[in-house]
Amino acid sequence: MIDEELLKILACPVCKTEVVLEGDRLVCVKCGLRYPIRDDIPVMLKEEAEPGPPPRKKGSA
Repeated sequence: MIDEELLKILACPVCKTEVVLEGDRLVCVKCGLRYPIRDDIPVMLKEEAEPGPPPRKKGSA
């Protein structure tokens, strides 16, 4: 589990935008890169990221 205070200060190392928790990944809200979490530690390395679409905003269709 990622601490809420830590989540507030983490940013995507590629585009410097905030990330949100989605399951077992941290997802960049701008570029959509997905960073794994291993043993409760976010692995915020570009080499470890998986591509993907940015997360959908709440309330959007």
